[in-house]
Amino acid sequence: MTNKKVLAIYYTQTGQLTNIMDNFTQPLVQAGVAVEKILVQPEQPFVFPWKASVFFDKMPDCVFLKPVALQPFTPQQEQYDLILFGYQPWFLSPSLPANSILQHPTFKAIANNTPVVTISGCRNMWLNSQEKVKGLLQQANAKLVGNIAIVDKHNNYVSLVTIVHWLLYGRTDKKWGIFPKPGVADEDVKNASVFGNTVLQHLQQENWSALQPALIAQKAVRVHYHLMFFEHKGAHLFPIWAKQINKRKNRAAWVTAFKYYLLFALCVVAPTLYVIDFVLFRVFKLNRIKKQQQYYSGVALK
Repeated sequence: MTNKKVLAIYYTQTGQLTNIMDNFTQPLVQAGVAVEKILVQPEQPFVFPWKASVFFDKMPDCVFLKPVALQPFTPQQEQYDLILFGYQPWFLSPSLPANSILQHPTFKAIANNTPVVTISGCRNMWLNSQEKVKGLLQQANAKLVGNIAIVDKHNNYVSLVTIVHWLLYGRTDKKWGIFPKPGVADEDVKNASVFGNTVLQHLQQENWSALQPALIAQKAVRVHYHLMFFEHKGAHLFPIWAKQINKRKNRAAWVTAFKYYLLFALCVVAPTLYVIDFVLFRVFKLNRIKKQQQYYSGVALK
C-alpha cells in the first residue's frame, strides 16, 4: 500500500472539517497510504464569526457558483490514486471557497480522470450542494466514486438555533444551557474513521463501483424526505432571490428582506407546506420519493 497516493483537499472556516478529515484519513495513514492534506484558503478570508449582513450577502454568489480568488496551493504530486474533497454547503450550494477549489486550474489538472470521494460536514441539508459538486467534478473530468455526508443529527429547528449561536456569535457551548452543542456531534466526527476504513478497503481493491453501496449500508448518507422536500422548495426560490439581489441598486435592503423571508419560510411556510403535502399528496408519490432518495444517495449525475 505504500505506493498509493491520496490527496485530501478542503476548506474549513470553523475548523470542524479539519477534525473530520483527520479522523477520516487516519485508517489510510495507518495502512501506509501516502496522504497529503491541503487546507485551501481564500485570498480574502471569511471572518468568523459571521456578521449576519455579510453572511446573507454571499447567497447570490453561492447559488450561481461564483468563484473567489484563492491563495496559491501546490499539490506535491501530478497524479493521485484518490482525491478526498471536503466541503460545507452554504445556501444549498457548495461554499464559495469549495466551489472555487473545484473550478481552479490546479485542482482540475490533478482531478482529471481521477477517483474522487466527497465529504461534507454540515447542519443537515446537503442534497442540492452535492448536485452542484457533481456537476463541477464532471466539468473537471473527475470520477466521483463515493459521497459521505456527516451532519448534525438533531431536530431541524433545534439545529437551526444552535447553528445561529455558532456562526453569528462564535459560541460552541449549549445555548441557555438547554440546547445541544452546535455542529456535528463529537462522536460522529470521530466515527468518520469508519467511513475512511471503508474507502481504504476499496482503494486497496481498486473496486470503486462497490464503494457507494458499501457507504450507504453504513449510513454514510441518509436522505430524509422532509429535508428533501424543504431543499426542493429552496432550490427553486434561491435563484429567484439571487437574481433580484444582484440586479438591485439597494442591495443591502434586498439582502435584509431575504434574511427575514428565509427565517419566515423555514419556520412557517415550509412546515405548513410539508404538512399539506404529507397529508394530501405523499401517499400518491411514494415510488417517486423512493427513487429520489435512491438517486440522492448515489454518485450519479442526472
